[in-house]
Amino acid sequence: MNQPIDVTTDGFKEQVLRATKPVLVDFWADWCGPCRKMEPVVQEIADEVDSVQVCKINVDREPQLAGLYHINSVPTLMLFRGGKAAATMTGMHSKENILRMLEQTR
Repeated sequence: MNQPIDVTTDGFKEQVLRATKPVLVDFWADWCGPCRKMEPVVQEIADEVDSVQVCKINVDREPQLAGLYHINSVPTLMLFRGGKAAATMTGMHSKENILRMLEQTR
């Protein structure tokens, strides 16, 4: 079972921006009900999609990263390719919609 990587500001460059494969970042918060509902979907993607690294960023613990990427609402999923944000989805989404975003941005 592949676990999403909890990323902090200190590890962001290495884990996300310098990653050799695309990175799906889940911006979330402890108090966010929709974030908790999305957690199993994000976990399934981490388990099933080997071509993408999945990371999680708690916006309350890492407000500078949330600000840097203009995260105004959680959950927000952001796909990084080659160190750059390639796609963003805000709110709850089905696994199918997330997989479609991953495919469309190849």
